[in-house]
Amino acid sequence: MKQKQQQQKSTPTSDLMRYAGLGSQLLVSLGIAVFVGYKIDKWLKLPLPILVWLLPLIVLVGLIYKLIKETSGKKNG
Repeated sequence: MKQKQQQQKSTPTSDLMRYAGLGSQLLVSLGIAVFVGYKIDKWLKLPLPILVWLLPLIVLVGLIYKLIKETSGKKNG
């Protein structure tokens, strides 16, 4: 029982670091997706920057799913 209570308690500093890490991961992932999309669009010589828009969108959806999964607490009846 004591172990369960210790797991539920979290300090403001640990929460701040957790969310700062998630935010950093979001920014870096989006930056990489835009860069890769730009390079592929340039390589394929597409008239519209389709992959510059599509890759970050896919990454964003995946990261939001991961964020919701990580931050939602498990509800045990």
